[in-house]
Amino acid sequence: MNKTVLITGASSGIGEGCARKFASEGARLILNARSVDKLEALAQDLKEKYGTDSYIMPFDVRDRKAASEALASLPAEWQAIDVLINNAGLVIGVDKEHEGDLDEWDIVIDTNIKSLLSMTRMVVPGMVERGRGHIINIGSIAGDAAYPGGSVYCATKAAVKALSDGLRIDLVDTPLRVTNIKPGMVETNFSVIRFRGDKDKADNVYKGIRPLTGEDIAEVAYFAASAPEYMQIAEVLVMPTNQATGTIAYKKW
Repeated sequence: MNKTVLITGASSGIGEGCARKFASEGARLILNARSVDKLEALAQDLKEKYGTDSYIMPFDVRDRKAASEALASLPAEWQAIDVLINNAGLVIGVDKEHEGDLDEWDIVIDTNIKSLLSMTRMVVPGMVERGRGHIINIGSIAGDAAYPGGSVYCATKAAVKALSDGLRIDLVDTPLRVTNIKPGMVETNFSVIRFRGDKDKADNVYKGIRPLTGEDIAEVAYFAASAPEYMQIAEVLVMPTNQATGTIAYKKW
């Protein structure tokens, strides 16, 4: 794949999985996350394993000014972004809607919705101008229906679906493609953050079932990106075999 791919939240989980998959297929990578050290280590590893050229952009996606400055400062040879993977996202807590922390909800909403919007707004006009591009948004099965203790997170992922659908409509007269990938249970650092650092609680979510991995979701993202140009993989719901919905799964205890 001779394309330049920008991945947000690239230092771990699904983002890191996407970085490794696209690197293995020959893509050039622009890697975003908050941690400079993690990005540098990942870029070095990808260089050693695949000979991948990577450009790191360390900033918090919630910081619109930092994002704008980072994109504006891209060297000329990195400016033609072919694939934008809006992956950065999180959930904090399992509180009821009438008991949650408003400041934590600000972080979740700003990361999952507003940051996706700002990255899309900054990157997609260049794609339109060049007449090529693909936006891959990492949504969630949580966007299909609310579940206990997750109403705000579910709302943000429902927004990702609506924004993906809306963007696809807005770009219908262009060659650009939009994909919304909706994972079910994926074992990453995501659940640790959900339980505010309690790894035991996070691990318990996946006991008795084989969850998906960041690498599994990366395979789906690459499949969508590598499909023929006339084909648009609009939406993919992907779950472990023993998961049926966001709240129904069979676990062998």
